[in-house]
Amino acid sequence: MNKNYYAILMAGGVGSRFWPVSTSSFPKQFHDMLGTGETLIQKTFSRLSKLIPKENIYILTNEKYNDLVLEQLPEVTQKQVVLEPAMRNTAPCILYASLKIQKENPNGVMVVAPSDHWIEDETAFIDNLQASFDKCEKEDVLMTLGIQPTFANTGYGYINFEKSEEAIKKVHQFTEKPDYEMAKQFLASGNYLWNAGIFIWSVNTIVTAFQNFQPKLFELFDEGFSVYNTDFEDDFIRDNYGRAENISIDYAVMEHASHVYVLPATFDWNDLGTWGSLYDKLDKSANGNAIVNAQTILEDASGNMIRTTDKKVVVIDGLNDYIVVDKEDVLLIYPKKKEQDIKKVLQKVKDSFGENYG
Repeated sequence: MNKNYYAILMAGGVGSRFWPVSTSSFPKQFHDMLGTGETLIQKTFSRLSKLIPKENIYILTNEKYNDLVLEQLPEVTQKQVVLEPAMRNTAPCILYASLKIQKENPNGVMVVAPSDHWIEDETAFIDNLQASFDKCEKEDVLMTLGIQPTFANTGYGYINFEKSEEAIKKVHQFTEKPDYEMAKQFLASGNYLWNAGIFIWSVNTIVTAFQNFQPKLFELFDEGFSVYNTDFEDDFIRDNYGRAENISIDYAVMEHASHVYVLPATFDWNDLGTWGSLYDKLDKSANGNAIVNAQTILEDASGNMIRTTDKKVVVIDGLNDYIVVDKEDVLLIYPKKKEQDIKKVLQKVKDSFGENYG
């Protein structure tokens, strides 16, 4: 294992489109969404530890998930759990973690990766990551892994790269989520990739990029450099983190930098953002029903996503293309085609019955 390799696992999101299973007190990254016996964060940690020393994998999460992280990842020590006292999007927490790593090891090279994505071909993922680390060790570049688009998806940001014979391409620009017509054009042009939010860089390169493009943010976190990785770090972060601007790493750094490169990924990927995306990845019955943890008797039922806890018996007759999720005090029966509205439904439930339902 290369002791200069580090990872930052982003594990602070709520995953509200997976309600009622994913809630603010127990979000989707801590659930076994696929019914494999491992939660999403456990699968991600295990995948990264094939290349990165386990003690060099940091978990970036909200204060309230600290105990969940330590419970689900028993090999992780408290010093590897980097806690955000306030929600400030991805740039502040990445800068904070990068400075901690830089102080510990100025030769560090790191990957920033979501903790709740699905990647099937782990060997291809590790190969792609190794190629990215190799480039970032040799050159002062910011890298990302882009996903080959398979359809005109309007739910992802896109990466426009310059066509070349090289495996690693220079990024021309990052593009926001497009409308359907624009997404079709992107797909047809052949030089656009989906932005999966997986970034690779040396700690010195990313810290310098923050210094150049976000001087105020850099100054705020650099003030605490002398106390990082000491007993005084918590006090500094508690007093100062809330002052950070709420900004994503894409807006803060990636869209300004000129030395950005992308490696088109050779692995299958799914961001598991909605019940529909989970349905796509699960094995289906002859009638196209995807079932997790339930025992079912189904008549005239097809295309449904059915999930319960503890092998509950579910009987369905005459229901097609629905999400059926049973969880202790909530039962959701909702059309798959309206899955993007689940966030709004959750808000209505909280307004009507109390915050404890979300």
